[in-house]
Amino acid sequence: MKTTTKILAALLVLAALFSIGCKQKVVNSNTATNTVSPTPSAATTSTGEKSTVYLTREISPEALVKIYNALGRKAEGRVAVKISTGEAGNNNYLKPDLIKNLVETVGGTIVECNTAYGGKRTTFKEHWQTIKDHGFTPMFKVDLMDEEGEFEIPVQDDSNIKCDIVGTHLKNYDFMINLAHFKGHPMGGMGGVLKNASIGVASANGKAYIHTAGYQKTVPGLWQHTNNQDGFLESMAAAAQAVHNYFDGGKKVVYIAVMNNMSVDCDCVAHPESVKLKDYGILASLDPVALDKACVDIIFNMTPSEGNDNEPLKQRISSRHGIHTIEHAAKIGLGNLNYEIVSID
Repeated sequence: MKTTTKILAALLVLAALFSIGCKQKVVNSNTATNTVSPTPSAATTSTGEKSTVYLTREISPEALVKIYNALGRKAEGRVAVKISTGEAGNNNYLKPDLIKNLVETVGGTIVECNTAYGGKRTTFKEHWQTIKDHGFTPMFKVDLMDEEGEFEIPVQDDSNIKCDIVGTHLKNYDFMINLAHFKGHPMGGMGGVLKNASIGVASANGKAYIHTAGYQKTVPGLWQHTNNQDGFLESMAAAAQAVHNYFDGGKKVVYIAVMNNMSVDCDCVAHPESVKLKDYGILASLDPVALDKACVDIIFNMTPSEGNDNEPLKQRISSRHGIHTIEHAAKIGLGNLNYEIVSID
């Protein structure tokens, strides 16, 4: 077992280094009939109530605005739209033309932070160039939130990390739209809204702190201390909760996940594995746990067909114990594992 653990840890380190209204109807809920979906561990508890996850099978600028409106929570004040603008060489990120209507509707600013791995987004100069190359400027206002420093926000769950380290510019926003691209991830198994809120909002040093499950708060040498896989996943859940709580206890944040271009690798990988899945749709919720769980269940419950092979992403999620992030987020009270999907089509 120890040998297997060491091998997995080594593989994860290598992966990181290489990468790094309208009529509504209920169409599904995660009841016991979904037998192939990942099963929460016995330690995870969830209320009997179901959170609502909205779904549209249309992926378009208009559909993004429509599903945002379905949530019934208006973005007000200074609005941060958290996305991944993508690593140089990666073409799977959410494109500016897709998100344009939504960003303009809310008067939002695209927010990002520097990365903690080798690539074109570790320095502000190169990061700004990548953002420009990917078409986000001059189309949008964009803010690298850690460009003028970082600060710590409290975590509710301190079993691994004792705080969350984020860019100082987070203080400049009253509301956040967590606009995630759902796909795989070399270390976390998958990347959804929980990853986007945690690793995505953290400064470079904050990313190191999460990846090392609280071992160190600086980037140099971090990849020698990433052997605590479950601790890393739990740290992501804790950091996501910290950001959620920062925005008025979650009352000033909404969560949207776009299921397109779903490689096993995330948008932080310069040369991701080819996409094996067909685009699925857009999901949204006020509950980040339910939303990520719904996305995972869709992948695991999917019947494969020609040009639509879910097995690679299933293996990536399972091999990294990716469901544990969602399980732990539910355990610490961030959201609900039980959900009901409501179609807005």
